Amino acid sequence: MVHKKITLIGSSTESFDDAADDAISRAEDTLDNVKWAEVKEFGVEIANAEDREYQAEVEVAFKLQD
Repeated sequence: MVHKKITLIGSSTESFDDAADDAISRAEDTLDNVKWAEVKEFGVEIANAEDREYQAEVEVAFKLQD
C-alpha cells in the first residue's frame, strides 16, 4: 500500500477553521481514498485583501490506486 501527500492552501474571510475546512473539503471532493489531513501553518493576507483573508496550509494524504 502506498500513500501520497500533497499540500493544499485553503482560504476564508471568516476564520482559520473555515480555511482548513475549505482545503480538506476540496481534497475530499477531488481525490479518491483521502486518509488524513494535517494543518501545518496558518497565515493572514492583509496587504492586498479588502478584508482579512485567513489561510491554512494543509497536508493531505491519500492512498494510491493499485
